Amino acid sequence: MATVKCVVWDLDDTVWDGVLLESDAAVPKDEVIHTLNVLDERGILHAVASRGEYRPALAHLRASGIDDLFSAVEVSWGRKSDAVLRIAETLGIGVDTIAFVDNDPVELAEVAAALPDVRCFRAEQSGTLPNLPDLTPGTVTADARARRRYYRSERERSVAESEFAGTNEEFLASLDLVMTVRPATPADLDRAEELTVRTHQLNTTGRTFGLVELQQMCESERYEVLVASLTDRYGDYGTIGLAVTELRGDDSVLHLLLMSCRVISRGVGAALIGYVADRARRRGGRSFAEFVPTDVNRVMLVALRFAGFAPVPATGDTDAPVHGIVLEYTGSPARPPTHLRIVAGQSQAGASP
Repeated sequence: MATVKCVVWDLDDTVWDGVLLESDAAVPKDEVIHTLNVLDERGILHAVASRGEYRPALAHLRASGIDDLFSAVEVSWGRKSDAVLRIAETLGIGVDTIAFVDNDPVELAEVAAALPDVRCFRAEQSGTLPNLPDLTPGTVTADARARRRYYRSERERSVAESEFAGTNEEFLASLDLVMTVRPATPADLDRAEELTVRTHQLNTTGRTFGLVELQQMCESERYEVLVASLTDRYGDYGTIGLAVTELRGDDSVLHLLLMSCRVISRGVGAALIGYVADRARRRGGRSFAEFVPTDVNRVMLVALRFAGFAPVPATGDTDAPVHGIVLEYTGSPARPPTHLRIVAGQSQAGASP
């Protein structure tokens, strides 16, 4: 089961006692505040899906001093399941990574029926959520602690994009995007492991690697483990990409390439694939990439093809993984994106951003 990335909260009689539009005091519950803060420290996002009027609800969240804890707010008179879907789209995450909390059993049943992959909890369970394995990551990275800040920056970008008068390509060019790609160091491995567990959409094979395995690959001359970070004029996205390549003489096989779902609209996936393929080309050998299809990662097959990879029959050392295919770099990539500058960084001893 996928790790919970976001907890979606009802407001009336769930986050606070009482009904706001009935002029109740609507004081946030102590156990909810505790859970909001604990999960936020773990890098788990919060959002609101509640019935009522948007402006009064947002004003009360601000007056209560907790509005900053929520990365998306959906307040309307529509179905809660529709609100949850909009939140998933806004945050760029799958519905199977969402938990939903509500005091009303009818609302819980509606969400559960419409979105069976969403984990539903009664309001009285809110104080126990931090004790659940699905909401307790094994390691809390620096990127996890900064995740809410990253999403708030993304919201600023979205507002700027909605107000931008030019094309999408022109807006991307205005961001001054810079992706730094460098060999992973021990300080990066917690985040690298976290990415393999959390990232599903922009993921070529869905493989997961533990800390020990990642450490062994970093120390081995047989493997190359690269991490990618991204910045723009709005700030730092943190470590958003990982590529694991096996070197077989002059040839190479890309076993895993993934990008955080937060950058799905930035057009950087194909750029990282192209960068990895170009490194292999400079070694003088052939470059292969494995792809294992899932329900949500078809976009990465498109990115591989866009970057110049074409399917080949699986033979010899390039046998495809179970249920997967192997592609070979043909040397005919599409033009690299003009809105992104790629920098080859050096290994760093410090913590990842």
